[in-house]
Amino acid sequence: MQASTRSLPPEALARISRLELQARTIVEGFLSGLHRSPYFGQSVEFVQHREYVPGDDFRRIDWKVLSKTDKVYIKLFEEETNLRSTLLVDVSESMQYGSGHQTKCDYACVLAGCLSYLLLRQQDSVGLTTFDQDVRSVVPPRSNRHQLQTVLAALHTEKPQAKTDVELILRKVADDQSKKGMIILISDLLVDRPSLYRGLKLLRHRGHDVMLFHVLDDAELDFEFSGTTKFEGLEALPELICDPRSLRDGYLAALREYLDEVRHHCAAHKIDYQTVRTSAKLDAVLAHYLHHRIGMHQSVRG
Repeated sequence: MQASTRSLPPEALARISRLELQARTIVEGFLSGLHRSPYFGQSVEFVQHREYVPGDDFRRIDWKVLSKTDKVYIKLFEEETNLRSTLLVDVSESMQYGSGHQTKCDYACVLAGCLSYLLLRQQDSVGLTTFDQDVRSVVPPRSNRHQLQTVLAALHTEKPQAKTDVELILRKVADDQSKKGMIILISDLLVDRPSLYRGLKLLRHRGHDVMLFHVLDDAELDFEFSGTTKFEGLEALPELICDPRSLRDGYLAALREYLDEVRHHCAAHKIDYQTVRTSAKLDAVLAHYLHHRIGMHQSVRG
């Protein structure tokens, strides 16, 4: 166990172990079910080998290495070893909501773990920033074998009591990331919209490729409450007691307007956006991510 996790209490270590097992199980199952390789891009300059995983293209197996070592490796090229990814995970108070067996924060952490594991399997460099009103933890991008546990340990945080200052966070990331790379934001986006747009625009202006996974609970998306209900405010919002049926149409209309606005803003600035339900299967989310990466590299090569 790394030094970064030794100081954590036993219940935190158990949670990290479960998260690692979830990430590995989901990603391995996802990769084994693919009919085509998730590893993409090829430049003319060979750099190194990587151990074969289910889904890799057989045409890229190094048969000479196989004949000498009886181990299966594929060839990696320069373009495939340069991706530097940073995961930005919102752990603010609003992310603690969940109508089912897990909160939005739980889902976001598993998603971040899956993406980290997948990226590291591809020999990519992975970093992490968790945040609420300010930065909670930072893991600099690395591609070594200990990085997954370091990332998972940083995802463990005490329950926050702060709002999300998303523009501040995105500006800090933009200032800290001197090298262009991929920034993956995982959040419920219950934030000030102009601040969000300014922060995203800054990342794109600095040359980063940006992905946004907008995580929302099913109850937030469907609003299927009935009977007199007390809604407890998060992030300093007051309580509200009402009949939700009288609010449902107006709520859903406002939500659709908001989601459309965010989606159109992202499209206008070439930011890849996906609304993600907490009930969504993570293999579908990973498929969306890989589709984006393939499209991104094809456009670069074109």
